[in-house]
Amino acid sequence: MSELSLDRILQSQGFGSRKWCRQLISDGEVAIGGQVITDFKSAFETTNLSFTLFEEEWLYREHVYIALHKPPNMECSRKPSHHPGVLTILPEQFSWRDVQPVGRLDHDTTGLLLLSDDGAFIHAQSSPKRHVPKRYLATTFDPINEKLIAQLKNGVQLHDEPAPLAAISCEQIGEHQCEIILEQGKYHQVKRMLAAAGNHCTALARIAIGELTLQHLELESGEWCFLEESEIALLR
Repeated sequence: MSELSLDRILQSQGFGSRKWCRQLISDGEVAIGGQVITDFKSAFETTNLSFTLFEEEWLYREHVYIALHKPPNMECSRKPSHHPGVLTILPEQFSWRDVQPVGRLDHDTTGLLLLSDDGAFIHAQSSPKRHVPKRYLATTFDPINEKLIAQLKNGVQLHDEPAPLAAISCEQIGEHQCEIILEQGKYHQVKRMLAAAGNHCTALARIAIGELTLQHLELESGEWCFLEESEIALLR
């Protein structure tokens, strides 16, 4: 449990500099429990604290954990070079909070992307030592057959890799689609594995990380949501 002054609370939540947050409070833009607070020195217990800013309600969060259904042609970078960055989808205060993507999806790959301002969480989720399975839906140029499925499950040799890489599982979904579960997370791994097996990936979507799925979150392309503790637990 911790108690913070109202200006520090707003600043910690990404609503601007300390000076700007004090101005917002003095202007009567902030309310707690239905009461407008104009003294920035007023202190509040942050646990389960909700406040209203510009008539929009927010819950105080020490860290934010976000799931985004990444659209195509967007870069998972804070400094994108050729396409818009995924952070442009989120409210501006998340940039102030230094929210970052957890790992990356190619600009043309869609699906489940995690973002957070919690460095320990980002490191843990990105670490290859954790072996978090990630499930992808791949669409291929040529029809999928049993030989391709067997190759992906048994392992294919990729350039610059010391040993063959194998999918944890691979299941055909349609004539040109399969679900692939991987642990390694190598660069362009799904696309390169399909190419090594003699096919070509024409579309790719990440549909699950651990037990957390896009279907569970009910996110349409371009939509995002906060992850609560029960959903974060599915990543473990």
